[in-house]
Amino acid sequence: MKTEEVEEIIERFLPAEEGLQKTIFTAMNYSVRAGGKRLRPILVMETFRLFDGHGKAAEPFAAALEFIHTSSLIHDDLPCMDNDTLRRGKETTWHKFGEDMGVLSGDALMMYAMETAAAAFSYNANPKNVGTAMHVLARKTGIYGMIGGQTVDVEETGKALAPETLDFVYDLKTCALLEAAMMCGAILADASREDVQNVERIAKKVGMAFQIRDDILDVISTDEELGKNVHSDEKNEKTTYVTLYGLENAEKKVAELTEEAVALMHSLTGENRFLENLLVSLISRNR
Repeated sequence: MKTEEVEEIIERFLPAEEGLQKTIFTAMNYSVRAGGKRLRPILVMETFRLFDGHGKAAEPFAAALEFIHTSSLIHDDLPCMDNDTLRRGKETTWHKFGEDMGVLSGDALMMYAMETAAAAFSYNANPKNVGTAMHVLARKTGIYGMIGGQTVDVEETGKALAPETLDFVYDLKTCALLEAAMMCGAILADASREDVQNVERIAKKVGMAFQIRDDILDVISTDEELGKNVHSDEKNEKTTYVTLYGLENAEKKVAELTEEAVALMHSLTGENRFLENLLVSLISRNR
């Protein structure tokens, strides 16, 4: 039901495939509709509910987070990056539409995400909260967030990374958007400053555990199970938690981060069992 809800929200904000630039709309929509866990939009909506948010201000932010996440996947798959041809069991965007449209559709989704989030101003929401949430969204996406992390990730590919550098990459590349999702949901629901800071900490721990689990699955899973090319990290000579610490220690780190995230969840003023269970299940996933 939660996935169906956010699918409807996402679909509502997708552009119509018409006009002379129809190709870019088609490529954008193909990429978003390729599926996925819809984790970030669900986190926006459920954190909004956690703090008793009212109205529809969270909906454009839910769609925007998925557009940004999809944009990052499109760019990740490009020949100049990971050079992957399979994503979520389907052809990657660049492979289907061409490398040029892969670049443009990734750029388009990122810009369209901010346009979409700005729609919250017309939803009778607190304009200060919407502005604050947009600032968080932009910062966690940009040079101090996801893009900053990807920069270091690209530059350091093929090199043996120090543990602190790997933590930095994971913190920005993976955790930042999860932090944005939960923080935006909390801010739009008018949560306290302390609660917003705590959901940021929760999302950071979940994000780290999520990425380490991804490292593990890249080693132990198959293309069919994962819906994308496995052993991609090895192929691209990337340092991961598994290469640094071994499979067993990586699993232990996931368990440790999960316990810490759940403990922090219980410190919040609100309660959302679905959200707590979702975070735990994502960390322990098999795909």
